[in-house]
Amino acid sequence: MATKEHTRIAAAVSNGRKARSQDLSDQRLWRSAPANAAKLLRPGLAQVAHQVIEEITARIPEYARPADENYIKVIRLAVDEALRQFVDRIENPSAPWDPDVFRTIGRGEANEGRNLDPLQTALRLGARVAWRRLTEQSEQLGLTPQHLYDLGEAIFVYLDQLADAAAEGYDEARARAAGEIERRRHRLMDLLLSQPPASPEAIADLAKAAGWRLPRIVAGVALEEPRGGHRPPSLPPDVLTGLDRPDPCLIVPDPSGPGQAQTLEMALRGWKAAVGPAVPLSAAATSLRWAREALDLRRRGVLTERRGLLRCSDHMATLIVFKDEELVSALTEVRLAPLAHLRPSQQDRLAETLLAWLRHGRGAGEVAARLHVHPQTVRYRLRQLEELYGDQLSDPDIRFELEIVLRARQSVTAGTG
Repeated sequence: MATKEHTRIAAAVSNGRKARSQDLSDQRLWRSAPANAAKLLRPGLAQVAHQVIEEITARIPEYARPADENYIKVIRLAVDEALRQFVDRIENPSAPWDPDVFRTIGRGEANEGRNLDPLQTALRLGARVAWRRLTEQSEQLGLTPQHLYDLGEAIFVYLDQLADAAAEGYDEARARAAGEIERRRHRLMDLLLSQPPASPEAIADLAKAAGWRLPRIVAGVALEEPRGGHRPPSLPPDVLTGLDRPDPCLIVPDPSGPGQAQTLEMALRGWKAAVGPAVPLSAAATSLRWAREALDLRRRGVLTERRGLLRCSDHMATLIVFKDEELVSALTEVRLAPLAHLRPSQQDRLAETLLAWLRHGRGAGEVAARLHVHPQTVRYRLRQLEELYGDQLSDPDIRFELEIVLRARQSVTAGTG
């Protein structure tokens, strides 16, 4: 993509070509000069290059810093090559020109972390100096006003080509650098999620190479793309993304930081996502594992939030209960055995009443308010439960186990209802 300076140059050139559009492929501008013009110009190129460099270093601060010789080397290379190829094309208009030097210069500017504005300004100043030198030598070179007009236009069209070549090289280097950073960030995610965990030193080294500041706390995010596809989420640059992994995921630094929750919610709108608990960086894989388990429970209907982010921190009890479902099933069979001979509807009513009694106290009035039934109904059910369970309801350990299995039963019932 052309820079702003390049755009201004292109606009200036196009203004001079509105009435007569020129295509350099016909070499008409270059053939306008007298046959011996190139021969007469070539001996003075070194002096012109010197004048151009003096003008550039005097007027462009980036090229006036004696401590940075790389800037001067770049501009000398650009000026010498631009002048040489310009005269070569006057001498042989049909010869193809080689833009590789200017693509290389553009790539170098990108690799040095500079933008193209100083280079584009330098090229424009160089064109002005070259044009001034042509006009000063016009009589000696046998140039008529029409020659000068054509060569002047050729200079700025040529400048446009130089700017394009530099911009291509610049964009190519930027794209390559972005791709390399992205590859390092993917590798960093692999390290963070590896089992056993990678060494802190290896993670720190790769994080530095990937331009990722090591956070103290992170959260794993499990993703499920909606059916029919959806736009990729627009995420903050500090979020590590693994959208192309078999199980798409993210690693979010400082998940409880200011505005982080809202930013993540907006970015993942339209996606099904579960956010794992906040953990130290070394436990990122554990956070993501919990997030994936939560997402799986939502698919099964155990966790009933259908939209927005599912946060593990809001469902830790359910996640713990379903961590070992075989064990919970075995415990359920033992603790709910007194209800097994009842009809399913009776089991449901008594299980609901018992869980409310365990969770909210032993007063029939409070349980009735929670269940939206008459207190007398609750008293009747509680008498049934006392008959079924006997002294077991006085044992704190059994009451704890009953609450676990009844919570699990309630989650499954809600998911299948």
